[in-house]
Amino acid sequence: MGLNRRNFFKLLGVTGMTLAVGKDAKAASDSGNNDVEFYGIMHDAARCKGCRGCEYDCADAHGLPEPLPSKDIPAVRTTNETSNTVVNTYQTSKGEVFIKRQCMHCNEPACAAACLTQAMHKTKMGPVTWDGNKCMGCRYCMVSCPFDSPKFEYHSANPKIQKCDMCYERLRTGEPPACAFNCPNEALLYGKRRDLIAEAHKRIVENPGLYVDHVYGEREAGGTGWLYLSPVPFEELGMKTTLLKSSYPALTKGFLYSVPSIFVLVPAFLLGLHQSTKNNHLKEETEDE
Repeated sequence: MGLNRRNFFKLLGVTGMTLAVGKDAKAASDSGNNDVEFYGIMHDAARCKGCRGCEYDCADAHGLPEPLPSKDIPAVRTTNETSNTVVNTYQTSKGEVFIKRQCMHCNEPACAAACLTQAMHKTKMGPVTWDGNKCMGCRYCMVSCPFDSPKFEYHSANPKIQKCDMCYERLRTGEPPACAFNCPNEALLYGKRRDLIAEAHKRIVENPGLYVDHVYGEREAGGTGWLYLSPVPFEELGMKTTLLKSSYPALTKGFLYSVPSIFVLVPAFLLGLHQSTKNNHLKEETEDE
């Protein structure tokens, strides 16, 4: 059955207006709300003992497979479609140091800027979330992320983009992220981003021999929701230390606004096509039943 042209162009028109007008209205509304600020998590590598409890808590909270036992895993791993977070072990100039990796929840995420249908979205509270109902499977979010965070379920019949969402549903009900809530060594601290930055600098000043004088994530890629303290230079922990201090979407903002058809019409067209095709498939399945 072919696409219903009338419904498609009706949806396309509504979608275009939503992206062109609604987005500006929403942005104005967000900027006017001074009571809302980003939340985040600070990982203190000097306190982390590598117990990997956060991996197990994350898997349990999101219905993911149980992580492999420590004896069966390599020291350095990346997140994947079944693991939203991993704790890696590094042999450093100060001995063994553990570092937790996951989505960084950038203040201005490149993944959300690259997403043509707004399936990847920066929430008011700070977490960057993914909406499968909007995703068209282009995987631009994977290509654009400077931290290589989003992962695609290549082997699934109904693939999703998988990544840490900072337990957004828990945050909405007033609960902290599962990993930070259960950390036995208090290596993970959840709170308002500005408070975390203040606490990080306080720890550095009070313990100059314990920490390097740098809060990773405070300015990297324009600032991130995940912040790090470390007893050794971050390059010893496999962290990217050559990232720009400005956000990556800022590099293309001027170009996008100078070419309105790219900023509004193309996303509207693709989202309209995606929704029309999906609705058409649902109709066909209903008729077959």
